[in-house]
Amino acid sequence: MKQRRQFTAEFKAQVVLDILTGLQSPAEVCRKHHLSPNLPSLWKAAFLERAPLVFQSDERRDGLEARIAELERVLGRLTLENEVLKKVSSRLP
Repeated sequence: MKQRRQFTAEFKAQVVLDILTGLQSPAEVCRKHHLSPNLPSLWKAAFLERAPLVFQSDERRDGLEARIAELERVLGRLTLENEVLKKVSSRLP
């Protein structure tokens, strides 16, 4: 069975930038790198969807990172509690 190729984020960004700047057409990029015609389109859509995040204020980004950290702490605590409860319930008759 043929293994699927994996592309780095840098490669994907370069392909999308080549297309957006007009250095190469999508067809040229696909031929050059032996890509499916849909792949650069998907990468371009993801790139454009996330582009506003580059200009997002640091305060908003810091707030989101703090929220993620809090949710990770809660998840860790709940996972630990779940493991303890599993051990206790397995010891009950």
